[in-house]
Amino acid sequence: MTSIRRLSREHAALIVIDMQEAFRPVIQEFTEVATRISKAVQGAQLLEVPIIVTEQYPKGLKHTAAEILPHLPPTANTIEKFCFSSCGVEEFQQLFIRRNIKQAIVCGIEAHICVTQTVLDLLAQGLEVHLLVDCITARKRDSKEVALTRLTQAGAVVSNLEMALFELLRTAESPHFKAIQSLIK
Repeated sequence: MTSIRRLSREHAALIVIDMQEAFRPVIQEFTEVATRISKAVQGAQLLEVPIIVTEQYPKGLKHTAAEILPHLPPTANTIEKFCFSSCGVEEFQQLFIRRNIKQAIVCGIEAHICVTQTVLDLLAQGLEVHLLVDCITARKRDSKEVALTRLTQAGAVVSNLEMALFELLRTAESPHFKAIQSLIK
């Protein structure tokens, strides 16, 4: 059994996979998940955790959801892709190397396609992957469930928005405690 490390602000990055407007009408809980992801983005920004956003074929699937977009800092990297795995894009891979990222905090859609393929590739590269299960979705509930089961069997760590933010925060004595606390209420 491999040991699971605690999330570290120094080595983690938040990865927002393909949370794009074209999916809004076909995913029932899209708005709720997009709202939670916006809180993940705000928390990551407060805690100075890098944010990487991918967009699958934005010309056809539009850009990142309206709930998330205004909260992305100028330092967030948005990467256009056509492959299902974000790891198929050189720019994505280079960000991990340049920033010495060893832990990926993953959220987005679709759980069984782009999220799964990205996570499997990150795990194969030796990264620790934390799945924000309340910030991951798909058109069908069973697709999400199957994906999460497969990814945990492959070695990904199950987490959620509140758990991850407080793990990154570490202590209520942090100057960011009240801001993080108000985000998750």
